[in-house]
Amino acid sequence: MQTPSFSRLLDQIADRSAAFLAAAGQAPPGTPVPGCPDWSVADLLAHLGEVQRFWAAVVAAGPGQPPPGDDQVPDRVPSGDPLAWSATSTQTLLAALTEAGPDRGCWTWWQSSPDPQTSGAVARHQVHEAAVHARDAQQAIGQTEPLPADAAADGVAEFITVGLGAVPGWAKDPGKAWPHAPGRVELRADDGGYWLIGLRPDGAALLAEDGPGPGQERTAALGGSASDLLLFLYGREPAGTVRIAGDRELVTQLTSWAPTD
Repeated sequence: MQTPSFSRLLDQIADRSAAFLAAAGQAPPGTPVPGCPDWSVADLLAHLGEVQRFWAAVVAAGPGQPPPGDDQVPDRVPSGDPLAWSATSTQTLLAALTEAGPDRGCWTWWQSSPDPQTSGAVARHQVHEAAVHARDAQQAIGQTEPLPADAAADGVAEFITVGLGAVPGWAKDPGKAWPHAPGRVELRADDGGYWLIGLRPDGAALLAEDGPGPGQERTAALGGSASDLLLFLYGREPAGTVRIAGDRELVTQLTSWAPTD
């Protein structure tokens, strides 16, 4: 799949952040968030706003700089109207990304993945941060809607390379070790997108994006809309929302191993 353009990523951050605020604004602050156990809507607002302000500071700092400390992130704690503070957090992030452009180097936590350490990669990740938390806020008020298909499909792709550290076809040293028996998991989005993930003791690999080749038979398969696949990978949807074929235990192992915050 082709990653959306930088301008499209900025539009998606704005869109999903607006969806987040629209849902959060309908809930009392203490409303529980089913997708984030032990969190309230107030906690969710504080989290997304702090994340957006943190990455704005990272992008503004530029290449060669360490991640900023708490005291280097302006207004990182909500004050005044939390909805207005959250909206300003989004604008701060978008302004920093716009100023930087897509190619400025910066610190990221995904150094071991094939994705670049650039402001463009930060923008891509922040689309999915806002999209998943928008769904969290919608679930808190009982008014969920699917994630936009293009953002969700790119979210699956980014989850594989960044979240799992899956390198292309074992082309270089993989990321974190896979602690279970080797296997191959196929993901197929009904609305566009195909990925074959290889798992072996030394890590994960993205083996194919257009269908398996010779000797790449799947051990397990996941199917559904791109939105359902992404939300399932992030632990936001139960297994019943996607089609699972083959080794269900391998799927359980994968979702337990993968990061979901």
